[in-house]
Amino acid sequence: MNVKSISLPSIDFQSIADDFRFMNPNEPGSWPLIPKISVLLGLFVAIVAAGWWFVWNDQFVDLETKEREEQTLKQQFLDKKRQAVNLDLYVQQLAEIDRSFGALLKQLPDKSEIEALLIEINQAGLGRGLQFELFKPGQEQVKDFYAELPVTVKINGGYHDFGAFAADIAKLPRIVTLNNISIAPVKEGGQLTLDATTKTFRYLDEEEIARQKKSEQDKKAAQGAKK
Repeated sequence: MNVKSISLPSIDFQSIADDFRFMNPNEPGSWPLIPKISVLLGLFVAIVAAGWWFVWNDQFVDLETKEREEQTLKQQFLDKKRQAVNLDLYVQQLAEIDRSFGALLKQLPDKSEIEALLIEINQAGLGRGLQFELFKPGQEQVKDFYAELPVTVKINGGYHDFGAFAADIAKLPRIVTLNNISIAPVKEGGQLTLDATTKTFRYLDEEEIARQKKSEQDKKAAQGAKK
């Protein structure tokens, strides 16, 4: 079987160069084929580039922005749907929190009960045979919905009596804490001295809460005026 050799057509580059060199810009219809095709391709590329730069580029940026917004909205939708599905559970949890908060609030005495609570603290120490050298209520510190009353105490007694006193304080129906506890031996008698700050709390009445809110609003207004 004879295999015939295939010869590729030769390209006359000089002739093509002459076609471009002798083109008459005033008569594009008479241009040779290759220059016509080259010019058309150049115009096509220029039009595409101009369209990309002046039109499509901004549109693609807007498209990417819209796609990100779409993803954000989808996520927000899923979050809200999840919350809606669990709404009954959230309501139940909120009710439980309200009940727990109400129970804790009942452990805070009001203004009229503070004096009786201080007497109970004092009696708890005396009941354990402790001797109070100092029992000094400090300045009341007002918080959001409650007030904190520190009481500086200095008590003489035995180590185990101090422990029993602390246990009695913890058993009180009201919230009372012992803070900054320091125990040191007494020079005489073999006893110990306990220095501590006893803190008790009370809830604010409606009038006090209103004053507290007004005070905070006045502070914010004064800060805004300074700016």
